[in-house]
Amino acid sequence: MAKGTWEKLSQVTVLGAEYDSPECQPHPKCLKETRVNLLELIYGLLDKRETSQIIWLHGTAGVGKSAMAFTVAEKMKGLMMTEMTKIETRLAGTFFFERKHTKRSTTGHFFATLAYQLASNFPSVKNDVNKAICENPVVLDSSKSLCDQMMALFRRPLWHLQSSLCECPPLVFVVDALDECQPEMVADLISLLREALRDPELPVFHILLTSRFEERILNTSGEGVAGTISLDGEDVDNDICTFFQHSFTELQNCHPDFPQPTADNLMQLVNRAGRRFIVASTMMKFLMLDLTTKLLPGTEVYNLYNLILSTCSNPNRAYQHLSIVAALADPLPISQISKLLGPGQGNDVATTLKQLRSFMNIPADSGQSVNIYHSSIRDYASNFSNCNLLGSQPILPHSLLADSSFRLMV
Repeated sequence: MAKGTWEKLSQVTVLGAEYDSPECQPHPKCLKETRVNLLELIYGLLDKRETSQIIWLHGTAGVGKSAMAFTVAEKMKGLMMTEMTKIETRLAGTFFFERKHTKRSTTGHFFATLAYQLASNFPSVKNDVNKAICENPVVLDSSKSLCDQMMALFRRPLWHLQSSLCECPPLVFVVDALDECQPEMVADLISLLREALRDPELPVFHILLTSRFEERILNTSGEGVAGTISLDGEDVDNDICTFFQHSFTELQNCHPDFPQPTADNLMQLVNRAGRRFIVASTMMKFLMLDLTTKLLPGTEVYNLYNLILSTCSNPNRAYQHLSIVAALADPLPISQISKLLGPGQGNDVATTLKQLRSFMNIPADSGQSVNIYHSSIRDYASNFSNCNLLGSQPILPHSLLADSSFRLMV
């Protein structure tokens, strides 16, 4: 492939949207011996060779959609198209949407990112991608028609693969968290993907799509969806129990004196997790066993978030800083957040955020950005009615950020 063209494509590719990108760390993944039946169902659908289809996996925040998407992507990455090659993999491409990252919350570089991965995995299509870019260089511009991008960077390279893959298992694309994409772009993207699925000149391929259950996605996807799989209501208590057992074993390996929970303790934790892996995960990031007895009854993850904030030295300030981090369009390092908020508001940012390690990743390198662990934290922090801290005061993070930005510009 022409060096200049490949460099242009690599520059617009959203590397952070790939399933195993360092930007996605800690990588969500299904623990061994969990989600076994569900994964077998998905793998069975992805093995069907009759027609190209979408498998839509949906559920509320925290039920494990991204972990499922990562696990499926990793599995497909390890499967070769034929025994004759060690290059071509069943995983044709991935795109993990994320609202907090500007380039991962739009479709502007969606097809360019898939084309980059497709050409990396299947060298035989590099010439097609190269030719498409040489003929129309502006196809790499994020403001270019999504239809033109799809034709040049997605369908055209796939056409080249039809004859060589006709006897092979289907290609697989994994698109995670579509609901994190800007709403006005979702309908066009699904419509174009459905159009490609129906193209008889393309090899059979499947798309695993995950999102929250939203009517706009349901109404747009319609025909072409092979399986609609809901994670809400899925009986995962045994899986969550396995997660807790594994986590406590790892904890004891690091701290031999740490007491192991009884069977009753484990079941209490499982019940309080409310079939939501994000609750179980957050518990293990934050709570010691004797603290879990103070958990509020119920199954809402917000109860757990309220409890964590209540342990901070200044719960109201902790909620304020959590809201600011969650509201940022692009993540920032602690030092830049402190500078943005200025004297007073920004003086204790480092101290406060370090008390919120169960909410967000605080890198050892102060120059790296802090990131919240899960979108449910953004949901919690974006609506003050979710917060039930004693004496808490309403916070308007966007107004505070706007005021701070104007102050810096002045």
